[in-house]
Amino acid sequence: MGTDGPVGTDAPIAALGADGPASTDGLGRRAARGAAATLVGQAVRVMIQLGGLVVLGRILDPKDYGILAAVTAFIGVGDLLRDFGLSSAAVQAKTLTLAQRTNLFWLNTGIGVILAVATFCSASPIASFYHNPHIAGVVRSLAVIFILDGMATQYRADMIRNLKFGRLAMVDIVAQGTGLIVGVVLGLAHYHYHALVAQQLVQAAVAVLAVVGIARWVPRLPRRHVPMRAFIGFGVNLMATQLLTYFSRNVDSLTVGHRFGPRVLGIYNRAFQLLTLPLNQLNAPALQVALPILSRLQDQPAKFAAFVVRGQLVLLNISLVLFAGLGSQARPLLPLVFGHQWSGSVPIFQILAVGGIFQAAGFSVYWIFLSKGMTRSSLRYSLTIRPIAIALIIGGSIWGVRGVASGYALGVILAWPVGLWWVGRVADAPAGQLLRSGLRSILAYATTAVVAAVVPRLLVHAAIAQAGLGIVVLVATFAAIVALWPAFRRDVQEVWATAQLLRGGRAAVEASLEPRGRAAQAGASGRHRRN
Repeated sequence: MGTDGPVGTDAPIAALGADGPASTDGLGRRAARGAAATLVGQAVRVMIQLGGLVVLGRILDPKDYGILAAVTAFIGVGDLLRDFGLSSAAVQAKTLTLAQRTNLFWLNTGIGVILAVATFCSASPIASFYHNPHIAGVVRSLAVIFILDGMATQYRADMIRNLKFGRLAMVDIVAQGTGLIVGVVLGLAHYHYHALVAQQLVQAAVAVLAVVGIARWVPRLPRRHVPMRAFIGFGVNLMATQLLTYFSRNVDSLTVGHRFGPRVLGIYNRAFQLLTLPLNQLNAPALQVALPILSRLQDQPAKFAAFVVRGQLVLLNISLVLFAGLGSQARPLLPLVFGHQWSGSVPIFQILAVGGIFQAAGFSVYWIFLSKGMTRSSLRYSLTIRPIAIALIIGGSIWGVRGVASGYALGVILAWPVGLWWVGRVADAPAGQLLRSGLRSILAYATTAVVAAVVPRLLVHAAIAQAGLGIVVLVATFAAIVALWPAFRRDVQEVWATAQLLRGGRAAVEASLEPRGRAAQAGASGRHRRN
């Protein structure tokens, strides 16, 4: 296609240039290889992050974490502005020229510089909001990250677009590991919250040096008269959606920090980190793999629907395994692992974990919006559901920090069915099948978690004994549900088959993109409704 669509439309980006639409030949094989590389990379990153939480959690005080959480909750919105939705626009585009990619680089870098200056100047007002003068120095130090991340944005997008997931995983592992080493060293030297600040700065610097070092292109000077309108239109709508989502998912930290102080915020933030760590480590690579694949399948409805259904099933089951285990055993495990100073995080995490289950289920909704270029529909959906979520969190603060957590969880729970109804209406997505399989998994794992949480507390008293027995009960209950529930057993077999698929041959992975079942084909063959 040779022209840009009007700004804000839901038409997929069609960029000018010599590069034609990417072929879908061998897409299944590349998807499987990319998923395998990404999963290995994420597994290593999870171990690094968990190790960091445990080690630094025992070195530093909850107040140190509270100071950093207060700052990141406030200035984190700048990261969305810095990206401006342009990384996803570059990945989703059917064609992308070198001139367009160069212009996108300078846009992201320029936005990063502007945000760094604005953040530096806003340090004192942010410190006043939290009634803590130490926060001003942290804000000024972290401002430079906007410049570093702005420079790296299009390099990372180019690697994702070309399915170079192995290299990208290695970049993230090296950057995260280096940052953690610096943080631990400074923590042991009693630099307190400065250790956490240094960890963030080193991680961002190493990441940008790595992606630039392995890239095969060097940005030239920006060029005028290059078609950029579709990218900007895509980015504006996506950025607005992400801003609403970000605020609805960070207003809890802002509320806790403002009303209850940095120490309580540190305890809340530890629970929130335990929620977001598995979610981010699953969603980020899943989106990284799903977006380029689904974008290339957007004109093949049956294969598109099959990929989405299988993707939600796999991602949700992995998430539920983690939350069922962590949620049911949080009471004995968290104080053992992190120290008794973090005991207050246990009930908060258990409340947040309920919302995390539905948050994981809702990832597929975002995939559909993004891969089809329907950022305007996504924005309308966010304008409908996010204000409700924000009101629930602020209203919940009347009942203290647990009320804040409950408001957050309830908002996320409401967002999933509304999102499925929305994409089913505007994109002919297989919403019914996604809802049924999702509820089936949630019910099975919720039952498993409740039994595993209650039974050990009735039989033993020591924390280690409760945790050990809890794991045994968890596995036994899950096995019983699989044996007694045929529909759920088929879901588990599908997840296992997908795991085996990653090690299979080309024919197997290509077959994975074929529609499975009448529901997937029905969802794919429906009439596309107007947005």
